[in-house]
Amino acid sequence: MRIAAVGDIHCSKLSAGRYQAVFEAAGSRADVLLLCGDLTQRGLPDEARLLVRDLKVATVPVLAVLGNHDFEAAEVPEFERILEDGGVIVLDGEVWEKDDVGFAGIKGFGGGFGERALTGWGEPALKGFVEEATREALKLERALSSLRTTIRVAVMHYAPIAATVVGEPLEIYPFLGSSRLEEPLDRYRVDLTFHGHAHKGTVEGLTRGGHSVYNVALPLLRETRPEQVPFVVEVPSGVPEGSVVAR
Repeated sequence: MRIAAVGDIHCSKLSAGRYQAVFEAAGSRADVLLLCGDLTQRGLPDEARLLVRDLKVATVPVLAVLGNHDFEAAEVPEFERILEDGGVIVLDGEVWEKDDVGFAGIKGFGGGFGERALTGWGEPALKGFVEEATREALKLERALSSLRTTIRVAVMHYAPIAATVVGEPLEIYPFLGSSRLEEPLDRYRVDLTFHGHAHKGTVEGLTRGGHSVYNVALPLLRETRPEQVPFVVEVPSGVPEGSVVAR
C-alpha cells in the first residue's frame, strides 16, 4: 500500500482549485490520502464545500482529522457533515482499515514535550489545557487498541514528538504538540505517524521507541521537498509488525 499524506491546506474562498494538483497527484501515486488537519482557514462550511469539490480528483479513499483552524468558526458538526457527505472519512478517535493496514485518527493538542511539558497544576485554565491533551492521548490509545491489523498508522494534527517541530521558535513549542501523544504510539508499536501544524518544522523524526513520525504540513513540504507533495510512503506487504520501511 502507498500512503499519501498532507496537512495544513488552509482551504479558503480565495484558494478554490489551487490544491487540485496535489489531490490528483495523491490519486495517481497512492492508494489512500491522509489529510492531517487545518483543512480550511476558518472552519467555515463554505470552505469545507470548496475542499470537497477539489478532492473529487483524488480518486482514492480520503481520511481526515481536523486541526485548530477547523474549529475557529465553531461549526464543527456541520463542517464534518459536509466532508462526510462528500466522501471524506473523518476520524476523531475512530479507526479505518484497508487490507492489513489500520488507521487511527485524532486531532491531538498542545502541552509541550519531555521534561518541559506542562503539568496539570495551578490555575484551572492551565489544568484545563493539560486535561485536553490528556483526553486526546486517551482517545488515541483507545483507537489504537481496537486495531487488529499488522500495520498501524496514526493520523493527527498536533505533533507527538519535538523532533518534527525543530525549526519553529522555541517559544511556541508548547502550542505545537504534546509528548502525551507519543506514549500510545510506542505502547501499540505504531509503524507510521503523520501530523501537520508545524509549518517550519522538520519532516522526519522518531519516537523514543524508534517508530517513524512525519510532519507533512504543506508549507513545510513545499519549502523543503517540493518534489514530494503530497508526501508518499510505501508500506510493503507481508512485513512483520513494527518493521515498516518508508520509501
